Amino acid sequence: MSENYTIKDIIEKVKKNKRRPDIKLITKTYNYALNKHGNQLRKSGEPYIIHPTNVAYTIAELGLDEKTICAALLHDVVEDTEVTYDNIKNEFGEEIAEMVDGVTKLKKIKYATVEEHQVENYRKMFLAMGKDIRVIIIKLADRLHNMKTLEFLAPDRQKAISEETMLLYAPLANRLGLYNMKWELEDIAFMYLYPEEYKELVKGIEQKREERLQFIEKIMADIRIQLKKQRIDAEVTGRAKHLYSIYRKMQRDNKTLDQIYDLFALRIIVNSVKDCYAALGVVHDLYNPMPGRFKDYIAVPKANMYQSIHTTLLGEKGTPFEVQIRTWDMHRIAEYGIAAHWAYKEANYSSRRGGQQIVQVQEDKLAWLRETLEWQQEMQDPQEFLETLKTELFEDEVYVFTPKGQIKVLPRGATTIDFAYSIHAEVGNHMTGAKINSKMVPIITKVKSGDIIEIITSDNSKGPSLDWLKFVKSTSAKNKIQQWFKKERKTENIEKGKEAIERELKRIGIQYTELFKIEYINPMLDRYKYKNLDEMYAAVGFGAMSAAKVIARMLIEYRKEHKEDIVEQKLEELQQQKDKKIKASGSGIIVKGIDNCLVKLSKCCNPLPGDDIIGYITKGRGVSVHRTDCVNINDLLKEEDRIIEVKWYNQEKVTYTVEIEIYANDRNGLLGDIIQKINETKAKIMGVSAKATKERVAIVEITLEIDSLDSLNRIIKELRKVDSVYEVKRKK
Repeated sequence: MSENYTIKDIIEKVKKNKRRPDIKLITKTYNYALNKHGNQLRKSGEPYIIHPTNVAYTIAELGLDEKTICAALLHDVVEDTEVTYDNIKNEFGEEIAEMVDGVTKLKKIKYATVEEHQVENYRKMFLAMGKDIRVIIIKLADRLHNMKTLEFLAPDRQKAISEETMLLYAPLANRLGLYNMKWELEDIAFMYLYPEEYKELVKGIEQKREERLQFIEKIMADIRIQLKKQRIDAEVTGRAKHLYSIYRKMQRDNKTLDQIYDLFALRIIVNSVKDCYAALGVVHDLYNPMPGRFKDYIAVPKANMYQSIHTTLLGEKGTPFEVQIRTWDMHRIAEYGIAAHWAYKEANYSSRRGGQQIVQVQEDKLAWLRETLEWQQEMQDPQEFLETLKTELFEDEVYVFTPKGQIKVLPRGATTIDFAYSIHAEVGNHMTGAKINSKMVPIITKVKSGDIIEIITSDNSKGPSLDWLKFVKSTSAKNKIQQWFKKERKTENIEKGKEAIERELKRIGIQYTELFKIEYINPMLDRYKYKNLDEMYAAVGFGAMSAAKVIARMLIEYRKEHKEDIVEQKLEELQQQKDKKIKASGSGIIVKGIDNCLVKLSKCCNPLPGDDIIGYITKGRGVSVHRTDCVNINDLLKEEDRIIEVKWYNQEKVTYTVEIEIYANDRNGLLGDIIQKINETKAKIMGVSAKATKERVAIVEITLEIDSLDSLNRIIKELRKVDSVYEVKRKK
C-alpha cells in the first residue's frame, strides 16, 4: 500500500518548493539517522530508515521547512537507539531537538494504569504542539506511514491502531486543515475496521464508475462554458468523494449506495473573493440549489482557517452533486492547512496566477488549541481526558450570533448555557434565562447555526446548577461550571475527599498513618499536579479524581520499601474496586448511585439503547426514562431536583418495543414483502396496521420487539430496499 521514497525524492521535492534550501543539513541529518538506526528492521523486514524517510517526504510535500524535515528524519532515534536529546541538540540545535522530543513517547515514568500511560502520551503531544505545532504534523505523517504499512502487523494490532487513528489522529488532521491526510487516515482505518463493508463499497462504486464520470464531465463542461461567457477566469476540477465519507453518509442516513448520488464533488478555483460569488451565481443559474445545503465558509471561516463556498445542486433527473468555490489563496490553505503558515511565511512561493503569496496564521485562528491546552492541564482522570479530547477534535460546529452581531462558534448540540459561558464565566454563572431569535426558551435549548442569542442574567442568581453539566457540550463551559463549584464548596469538598480516602484505605486494610507519609505524598502530588493535600482532597470530594487512583499512585512509592506481594495485592484490590460490575435494572438501565432501582421506559418516547436519555424520579413508581428529545422534556426539566443521571448498560440483552411507520406507493403484495423483509432480520413482529389513502399512498405501522437502536437502524435500512417503499421512520 505504501510507496517508498528516498532521500533523493525528499531533496527534489524541497528544491521544487524553496528557492535556496539547506540541502547540506537535510543530507547530514539523513546520514546521521541511517547510521544510528543501523541494522534495525521494520516488521515488513525492510530497513528501518525507510520509515523516517517516508515521514520526512510527507513533511516536504506539505511545504514545511528544512528543520521540520530533519526532525522527521530523526523522530525515532531517541526512542529506538542510544541517541539522547542532548546528542541531537549538540549536533543539530535546540529547535530540531525540541521537535524530536515532542514526538518521542514517554518511557520512564511509572503509571498506576495502562490508560494513564496512554493519556500521558497524548498530554505530552498536546503540550509540545502548544510550543510548536509542527510537532503534531510530524506525528500525523508518522501515523500515516504506519497505517500504510499496517498489513505486516497482527490483526488485533491492526484493529487497535486503526481505532485510535479514527478516534484521534484523523479528527486532529481535520482540525489542522490537513484534509488529504485526514481522508487517507480514515480510508485505511476503515479498510481494517470494517473489511467486508469496505470491499462491498469499493465493488459497488467500481460498477457504476464510468456512468458517474460521464455525468460529472458533462456538468464540468457546461460550467466552464458559462464561466467563460461571464469572463470569470477559473479552473474547474472534479474528484470522487472518499470511501469513508460515503460509508458514514450511508450509515447516518440509512441509505444504500444506490441512494447516494453526490459521490463526486466539483471544485471551482478563481482569482478573487468577488469571483467566488460571481461563480456561485453562475452555477445557481445553471442548476437548482438544494435547500439547506449551502455553507459560506468565506464569510465565516472554520477554526482551522479553511475558507470555501459549499453548495449542493440538482443535476439532470434530480441527481445531486456538490460544488466547492474558493480562491487560489484559499485553495493553498485548504490543501496544506496549518502547514501553510510555514510553507508561505517566507514569501518564497510564487502564486499560481502570478505575484507573491504570504499566508499568516492569526492568533484567534488557533483559539481552540489554546483552550485545549488549558483544559488538558486540569484533568487527571484518563477516561475523562480521552472523552473530552475526542469531543474537542471532532470538528462539528454551529455558528451563532450575539444581539450585536458578533459570531460565536460552538460544538454541535451546544445549549444557550454553552453560549453564555463562551461570552464570559460571570455571564454563565449569573444566567437566569435565554432568548433565541427574541423568543424566551428553556436554558437547555440546543442552538442552531444562524440563531441570535440573548442571555438574561441577575445579580441575585445563586450560581450554576450541577445539572447543567449534563447538558453543556463545550469543554470550556464544563470547566467554568466545575471551577465555580470547586471554589464555592471547597471546604465541603475537602471533607468529602478525606472521608472517601479513609473509606478506601479501610477497605483495603491499610492505616492512614502508614501510607500518608511525606515520602509517599509528594510524588503523588507532583504526578497529579496538586499544590497541597487540601487541593487533592477537594478534587476527590468534588469527583474530579478517584480515591482509588490517589492511593494506587502512593502505593507505587510504598512498594519500594515493603514486600512486593502485599502491595501487589492492594493494587489488585483497587483495580477490582474500579472494575466492580454495576448492577443494571431489568430494563437494562443504570441509575447513578442506585443499584436495582425500579426503572420504567416511558411510553411517550420509547427510548432504545443508543438514544440519549435522562431519568425522572416519579412519585412512588421509581425512575422513568425519557429520550432527551422527548416531547415532554421541557415539562420534566422544570423540576430539576427530580432529574437523575441514567445510562444504558450494554452487558445485558434486554428487548424493547418500538413502532415504525412505512410509507410506500400502494401495490399488490406490498405488505407481504415488508413482513418477509422483517422476518429476514430476525426481528419479532408484535403488531401490524396498514391503510391506503385516496392518492394510493400505503401507510404501514408495525410494532417490533428489538434489542438495540443499531438493530432498529438495520431493519429500517433493509425496509428501504423494498420495492415501492420511499420512507421508513421511527414513530415519535
